[in-house]
Amino acid sequence: MDLSALLRIYSGLLLVCLSTTLTMVQSEKAHKPGRGRGSMWWGIAKVGEPNNISPISSGILYVDPAIHTTLRRKQRRLVRDNPGVLGALVKGANLAISECQHQFRNRRWNCSTRNFLRGKNLFGKIVDRGCRETGFIYAITSAAVTHSIARACSEGSIESCTCDYSHQSRSPQANAQAGSVAGVRDWEWGGCSDNIGFGFKFSREFVDTGERGRNLREKMNLHNNEAGRAHVQSEMRQECKCHGMSGSCTVKTCWMRLANFRVIGDNLKDRFDGASRVMMSNSVRPSGSANAVGIPSLSPNAVGVMANGLSPNAASSSVYDDERMLNDEHVIKHHPNMPSPNSLPNQNGVSRNAVRGRQGRQGRKNNRYSFVLKPHNPDHKPPGNKDIVYLEPSPSFCEKNLRLGIQGTHGRQCNDTSIGVDGCDLMCCGRGYRTQEVVVVERCACTFHWCCEVKCKLCRTKKTIHTCL
Repeated sequence: MDLSALLRIYSGLLLVCLSTTLTMVQSEKAHKPGRGRGSMWWGIAKVGEPNNISPISSGILYVDPAIHTTLRRKQRRLVRDNPGVLGALVKGANLAISECQHQFRNRRWNCSTRNFLRGKNLFGKIVDRGCRETGFIYAITSAAVTHSIARACSEGSIESCTCDYSHQSRSPQANAQAGSVAGVRDWEWGGCSDNIGFGFKFSREFVDTGERGRNLREKMNLHNNEAGRAHVQSEMRQECKCHGMSGSCTVKTCWMRLANFRVIGDNLKDRFDGASRVMMSNSVRPSGSANAVGIPSLSPNAVGVMANGLSPNAASSSVYDDERMLNDEHVIKHHPNMPSPNSLPNQNGVSRNAVRGRQGRQGRKNNRYSFVLKPHNPDHKPPGNKDIVYLEPSPSFCEKNLRLGIQGTHGRQCNDTSIGVDGCDLMCCGRGYRTQEVVVVERCACTFHWCCEVKCKLCRTKKTIHTCL
């Protein structure tokens, strides 16, 4: 047999092997009903590592292709169409990681990111299970993106959005307190409000990509993503600055400001402790409830992802109305100042049927939020818009489980005087713990010397630490 025949046989065998491998991978993906497809973007947190991102020119960054592949096509388009948004996304992803690890620092599961260097699934294989820890991860990452994008808009870091000036067209209520002149207000809208409308809308478009709501797990992911965004929006607060002679505060200028992300993390942690186990319901939310979390029902041409990215005025002027602020089971109606879908003009030769077709696609996209989850226990109340939901009980996290990416609690420090989850009895899962004294060298007695130096002494202290066996 000549050499050419051998090469043809070898090539044929190689093609068969590659085809078989590809078929197996696709089959595995198709039959893996675990997590939704939207969690791959968490790997964008790796962009902040050295050598993975570098400036090419003003406003243009080179991103490691391995990081770029963690984003879906739509997500890459959103990053491309909104210059400056990549930095906010990286900041949001790392903010979610640090907040998650802070909230669970004293729990068996401490939000470990052992797979961080891989850049794909930062939180390990635990997200393949629909437990409450997975629900918290989805909620905190969605909230962090919403928070980071809204703040970046007001800081001018994103070219396609600005401060939210929509509420400045409305007059504040006259002060009804005693001593105020009737009909005369003592404050006015001004300043630079954080653009929660753009942040909310962008988070929906970016984070929820791939979560189509076709099965119960994807509905769980969508609900928890919405819950995270809901907490960010509901914690918006009004800040004011006084103006007047000698600080008399004759007039105040007020704007809306995002809360510190620690507040949102604390709220989500409380919802985690009271999370609801759910199952699918046959009913759907009433028409319009897809926007029950506070995004106004604007026409598809008025808000959403345009050819050049999101509209910078994505937040309607009604976002901050008291009666339109986010509440559980509250529905936001169509904004009166925006064109209704039926009033769209026939421009550029576009037929009304084509417009209706775009509206239909927009409606189908919003329908993925029009579902009802009912509690697994019929005696419990249905989960609200801000509640975290889950599908199955959590593992114990006591022993190392490589299949689930669980590190176990061996070697973890515990508090021998606590009866809570950080106590040695619970943290060590009844295995016992080791007590030892260590000498810690710390800086102490620091003093400032003009100018400009801080000098400290080195102090040695003995500390008793307890480590799980």
